[in-house]
Amino acid sequence: MTDHTNATTPPDCPGPAANPRGPSTFKVPKGAVDTHAHVIGVPPDYPLVPNRSYTAPAASAENYLAMLDGTGMTYGVLIQVSVHGTDNRLMLETLRAHPKRLRGVAVVDLGKSDGYYTELEEAGVTGLRINVLYGGGVSIDLLEKYGDLCAEMGWHLQFLLDARHLPDLAPRIRKLRVPVVVDHMGHFPAAEGVASPGFQELLRLVSEGAWVKLSGAYRLSAPPYGDTTALAQALAAAAPDRCLWGSDWPHVANWDHMPNAGELLDLFGEWITDEVLRNRILADNAQRLYGFPQA
Repeated sequence: MTDHTNATTPPDCPGPAANPRGPSTFKVPKGAVDTHAHVIGVPPDYPLVPNRSYTAPAASAENYLAMLDGTGMTYGVLIQVSVHGTDNRLMLETLRAHPKRLRGVAVVDLGKSDGYYTELEEAGVTGLRINVLYGGGVSIDLLEKYGDLCAEMGWHLQFLLDARHLPDLAPRIRKLRVPVVVDHMGHFPAAEGVASPGFQELLRLVSEGAWVKLSGAYRLSAPPYGDTTALAQALAAAAPDRCLWGSDWPHVANWDHMPNAGELLDLFGEWITDEVLRNRILADNAQRLYGFPQA
């Protein structure tokens, strides 16, 4: 996997694959939720933060909705993208335009007025995100304060982190009074395997009540992503009612193989072969966490 960690300027990354499709090996259930995607605006209307880790092309609401339609997804969850920092305007505009179909997870500064956070809630925000992997996120040092804000608002707290850091972070995460969601199966090299200390800590967290997204295989491995299967299956066994699926569209910070969403759904079908469990992860679990109507 291409590494741009030491780039002196934010490297450009390509856009998503054209013509997104649904899976070829199973049928997406009614009420399915894509729990992880981003919309990206064009400067100067939607500025990119100077400390970003990459420069992504525009990813419009229209294109995202077309991806949902093309893959057979009923609902979608937008995650505030790191290149826009704490400027959530584009995401909020998109949520307000599609209140029945979309929810959002914001990245915010602390100390805003109560009215500001209420405005986010009314737009469809159901959680906040702490991102420690890419520039533009908020500090993990403020984890407890963000947890308090989520508790006050009735939100969950989502983490983009490397599971190899979980043995140190997990004691703090366990003290939070809100639901916790971990992105992309822990976003660590899949080759380290199920037995690695960080993944074992993730398994303990989800067994104790945390949620996890079975997503982002291309961030953990290279095609055909075979070493991600054991990870996904271990997480699904540990928390079948708290696993989620997400496309991670438009696949930012990716300079290698650009997957089609249908390819990722087919991979999910390889991970989870039981139809009842697969439908629970694709639809029921996510509907419950994000407050979508039961289909």
